[in-house]
Amino acid sequence: MASPNALVLWEAQFGDFHNTAQCIIDQFISSGQAKWVRHNGIVLLLPHGMEGMGPEHSSARPERFLQMSNDDCDAYPEYNQDYEVTQLYDCNWIVVNCSTPANYFHVLRRQILLPFRKPVQSSSV
Repeated sequence: MASPNALVLWEAQFGDFHNTAQCIIDQFISSGQAKWVRHNGIVLLLPHGMEGMGPEHSSARPERFLQMSNDDCDAYPEYNQDYEVTQLYDCNWIVVNCSTPANYFHVLRRQILLPFRKPVQSSSV
């Protein structure tokens, strides 16, 4: 949050690392723009899938991030040439599930090219 224009990536290698950081994610990252009037461009790389290490160790539970999204299904932005940018600006963060390294590259590229910063939650590729 101190340097919103920097591309900062934080990898929670295992799900329990994310569980430890949950209060920071709740208080500062998900509500940063609304609560603290600060833009934040952090990219959270989170594990997904059960890889034999147990549920708390193998998954950071992406559904938590979807539940914390402030997307209003009843509010539709006015359709104009900046429709996509307006829709991204109104949400509190971007949740992605990259299936290939190319998808991940384009997520990072978009993160830098947007005229504002939003936190991104990405499942590991």
